[in-house]
Amino acid sequence: MRNVAATLFVILTVFKIRAAKCFVSTVLCSRMPGLTQTQRQICTESSDAVVSLASGQWIGANECQKQFHGHRWNCTHVWNTDMFGQIVVIGSREAAYTYAITSAGAVYSITTACAKGNITTCGCDMNQKIFSSSESENWKWGGCSVDIGYGMRFAKKFLDAREIENDNRSLMNMHNNRVGRKLVKLLLRTECKCHGVSGSCAMKTCWKSLPSFHVIGDAMMKKYRKAKLVHGINIRNNQPQLVLKRKVNKPLLKNGKTLGDSQIPKRTELVYLEPSPNYCERNISIGVLGTADRNCNRTSQSIDHCDLLCCGRGYNTHQIERTWQCNCKFKWCCTVTCDVCSERKEAYTCK
Repeated sequence: MRNVAATLFVILTVFKIRAAKCFVSTVLCSRMPGLTQTQRQICTESSDAVVSLASGQWIGANECQKQFHGHRWNCTHVWNTDMFGQIVVIGSREAAYTYAITSAGAVYSITTACAKGNITTCGCDMNQKIFSSSESENWKWGGCSVDIGYGMRFAKKFLDAREIENDNRSLMNMHNNRVGRKLVKLLLRTECKCHGVSGSCAMKTCWKSLPSFHVIGDAMMKKYRKAKLVHGINIRNNQPQLVLKRKVNKPLLKNGKTLGDSQIPKRTELVYLEPSPNYCERNISIGVLGTADRNCNRTSQSIDHCDLLCCGRGYNTHQIERTWQCNCKFKWCCTVTCDVCSERKEAYTCK
């Protein structure tokens, strides 16, 4: 009788925990703005993974701002109101980067959370241990290889679920989401630990790990600079696909077609639908803040030079004085004395 009572108690406790978790998940997911119905369902079923995914979106947003610091478009107005809604209104080259980098951030964060045991439905990549090195090599797979497959699948399932219009822009967004996911997998590193007497490294245990996210951001910037302009929908194998936009006055090939006619962009290339707008002047309707009042660098040789960043409008010069405690000394027993240092410098902001 006691065993039956104990069993019932355990069952009721588990049921209460699951019911409480389900309630918390439902409340959490109902309060997230910008989710589609499918995304809310995924969130309710896997709230821990969605929390990690949201963290990954912030990682991507921060990296975007670092990469575009000093550019006329500096990624600061993005995600201000809606983390999971449409990121950039215009289907520009910058939009391509933001979708790809946040998709990469989602994969990165979920995969990291899996390896740490923070998500109940995943962990280390056990499939990696199936593959072994040859007998002539002095290493073997071990440790905790990151489960990049789970991260990519979940990020695709959740982020692509917001692209419900099935128009050119949705295809563009899903394509760039995939570029972001693929790049994280491509940049995985192999780490090893030596085993042997006195550090002889007679045998090594190796595993797959993630690089720093800044490495991913740098690689994505290279793709941003080589992004391809696309247009229209081409139906191939009953699936809608974007095609590369034909360049004007392109030379004809022997078959009479121009190079690149109806070419499908590569899966590793960022794509965009519209040329970038003028980021010099403020236009809130399309999310452009302009460059007025932005800090610029008068002596820089880069894109943050005042003449470039201010779009030829000129700039204002400000005198700034900064003070701080310096030359601090400790006096026995229990006092510290400091001098007050100051610095006067000039700062420049765009008109």
